[in-house]
Amino acid sequence: MSGGEKVYGSLKEALNAVFGEGAEVRERRAIHGGDCNDARLLVLSTGERVFLKSNNSKNLCFFTAEARGLDAIAGTETIATPKVLAVGTDAAQGMAFLLMEFVEEGRRRADFFEDFGRNLAAMHKAQPPLQMPAGKPFGFDEDNIIGFRPQCNTPQSDWISFFRDCRLAPQVRDAQAAGYLSKEDYQQADAVMTHLDRYLIEPEQPALVHGDLWGGNYMCGGDGSVLLIDPAAYIGHREVDLAMSQMFGGFSAAFYRAYQEAYPLQPGYEDRRPLYDLYQMLNHLNQFGTSYLGSVRRILARYASA
Repeated sequence: MSGGEKVYGSLKEALNAVFGEGAEVRERRAIHGGDCNDARLLVLSTGERVFLKSNNSKNLCFFTAEARGLDAIAGTETIATPKVLAVGTDAAQGMAFLLMEFVEEGRRRADFFEDFGRNLAAMHKAQPPLQMPAGKPFGFDEDNIIGFRPQCNTPQSDWISFFRDCRLAPQVRDAQAAGYLSKEDYQQADAVMTHLDRYLIEPEQPALVHGDLWGGNYMCGGDGSVLLIDPAAYIGHREVDLAMSQMFGGFSAAFYRAYQEAYPLQPGYEDRRPLYDLYQMLNHLNQFGTSYLGSVRRILARYASA
């Protein structure tokens, strides 16, 4: 979060600020909330139910970044997100935390994926609700997290430079430092980054993107429509969200049809898509190890020889 939002010094302080003095936890239930954090449904003395994500107190940045991304997406007024209630640390419990409204999952409406595609297109068309430096529209107003790794968001004047300097280059450096990349791998990566303007194009306009839009990062709300969760948001090229959505099996065909009808993709997207995959595969390599190295090498070989 930025701009002076309140970071609470304890869970009790946060609950009292949001729900009134005397609000306290009566019940905690473990629920699914991602791979990196502990997730609980809290039942309060006031009767409300809220969603609590927590991690080690040193990882407060996980939650300030997530809250900032959710607020940015909500600020486009195009697609739903769970409402952020509070973020902070609790020294007594040794944790950093994020409090959000608890969303009861519902049954998908018949037009769930069509609606999802149209709403994502609307988000990508919307003016991003951020004040970026003059002449540097790509990036974000702070760095954030992708998975459990840092994601650089230093503002840049053009998309290709941003994708090279803030996406590919940090991941390649980390993969080389970890010993994952051979000399040939590194040389191919360097060639791809040097000539990135041969493969990528600038967008029609900068777009706020979710940044990590795979099947685990959306849900169905109680009214049967989509909510986006767990963003790694920034202002970039909308193609990154479409590419990420296709990486692990893809969404319904209806989603892509509706998106394309609402906001047609620029020609040549399929030729560019593997480069967007490269960033995510490098990040997975750096998080989870060599099971992703083959995918990284196939993409590097394809573009380094082009």
